[in-house]
Amino acid sequence: MSAETGLIKARGARIELAQVRKRFADSVAVDDVSLVVEPGEFMTLLGPSGSGKTTTLNIIAGFTPATSGTLTIGGTQVQHLPPHRRDIGMVFQHYALFPHMTVAENVAFPLKQRKVPRARRAEMVEAALETVRLGGHGHRRPRELSGGQQQRVALARAVVYEPSVLLMDEPLGALDRKLRESLQLEIKRVHREVGSTFVFVTHDQEEALVLSDRIAVFDHGRIQQVGTASELYERPRSLFVAGFLGESSTVRGRVEPDGDGSRLSVGEHTVRARGRLARGSAAAVVVRPEHLRVQPAAQSVDPGVNALPARVVQEIYLGSGRKLGLVLRDGTELVAREQADRLSGVRCGDDVTVVWDVERGVLLDDSSGSTHPPTDGDRSPVAAEKSER
Repeated sequence: MSAETGLIKARGARIELAQVRKRFADSVAVDDVSLVVEPGEFMTLLGPSGSGKTTTLNIIAGFTPATSGTLTIGGTQVQHLPPHRRDIGMVFQHYALFPHMTVAENVAFPLKQRKVPRARRAEMVEAALETVRLGGHGHRRPRELSGGQQQRVALARAVVYEPSVLLMDEPLGALDRKLRESLQLEIKRVHREVGSTFVFVTHDQEEALVLSDRIAVFDHGRIQQVGTASELYERPRSLFVAGFLGESSTVRGRVEPDGDGSRLSVGEHTVRARGRLARGSAAAVVVRPEHLRVQPAAQSVDPGVNALPARVVQEIYLGSGRKLGLVLRDGTELVAREQADRLSGVRCGDDVTVVWDVERGVLLDDSSGSTHPPTDGDRSPVAAEKSER
């Protein structure tokens, strides 16, 4: 929000969680979580259902007390303060608008609670509605608005009193895909304008990639990795992170270190990757689908690249290209993505060679026998086809 709209640009507060833990009667929902969110940053808490991300958000909001650990907002420890004393705005998935109030009255509600004078209140409401591009809608009732417009009203109500922190719990989950993508860009724009610190919870990996400055990936109550979208995508530190954030292909084997990286024995073949693990340890090489190249089995392979024999078992047309489902001789399923102007020409049923550059593969520990999380975005075309039968 600019000075011209009547609202002073908010200054985001620094959030710091230190060894935060939340135990319920029979389970630990948040397990020793430490995280710093910088002033004005857009931080997304990403993970599957039950991973602890929403409980962590509720601890920041003050709706759920932590069992132990400290929470600092703007330099002040707030774990013992009630929600209304934390200078926090909140946007929920289901809007939580008052149906008997107009849009303007809904947005004005937190200002009225804070005893803001009526004239100033009207100015701030108008400015907030302009910020979410709902100027002129103040007289309407929530039932007269679309789902996307109602979510904009909820966003306006959350930012109208210029909180230093804005928390958003799956705010776009109830919307269709096209509207969700449109509102993602709106939320990103509002974040730039208001300057508050945003903490956003989602299980949608694409949403996290679009919106975030940084992403904290949760699993079983713990943060598995924190980083920018590119860091998590290109340099995951675990098979869980690699599998949850974006599609990936995984080749498993045993490590044979060499001088310039690490070699992985995959049956009778050897592949190399970035990283190093102990000799003989169980490991996996993770490669993103766009980095795999597929060529006819009879075609010669350039020296210095990784190559494995496979068979094409599925083709999926994507408009901008296609996705190929591949199976290695040991049954391992891989996914390759080809751009429309770089199609290999291979077809379903063809014997092929899967090729990728050494630097495109990430070597990760597989001693726990972990598998990728079962998200729709991570399933290979082969697995997807089997699940739909």
